[in-house]
Amino acid sequence: MRQTLQPHPDTPCPAVSRFEAFAEREGARLRLSYRLAGDLDALAIPAPAAAVLTDGLWEHTCFEAFVAAGDAGYLEFNLAPSKAWAAYRFDGYRRGMAPLEGIDPPRLEVAQAGGALELRAVLDLPWQGPLRVGLAAVIEETGGRLSYWALRHPPGQPDFHHADGFVLDL
Repeated sequence: MRQTLQPHPDTPCPAVSRFEAFAEREGARLRLSYRLAGDLDALAIPAPAAAVLTDGLWEHTCFEAFVAAGDAGYLEFNLAPSKAWAAYRFDGYRRGMAPLEGIDPPRLEVAQAGGALELRAVLDLPWQGPLRVGLAAVIEETGGRLSYWALRHPPGQPDFHHADGFVLDL
């Protein structure tokens, strides 16, 4: 089922008219789909290129997934429309950040047409069993202003790492 991503109240982006995301679990894989509609010319969207591991993607337009399994900490995946990607593991809330190793690179597809940008990804996970997932995105306007989108925002400043944002049970 598609879910609607909402802008953080402090960071609206009038160029985006609709933003939907979808997550589905298939064993040790997570299938994601993000579809952003609006005035794409007003957004800074990196051109597709070869998939490459890249840090700092959250500083520009990128789609994100946060995945938690029990008390094992959580994972953060950053997926850019350029097909650049990053994956990190955390021991706890913003604690013990390290590159996630031992997984295959995400399989990414990016399409842009008719005022919509769509990114689809298949992620390999190191965990079996129930998951809690938070879907989010950082959207950069051509002037450099950032907006923060999520299924649910905790109170206060934008914070995708907060457990209140992990709202999908898979």
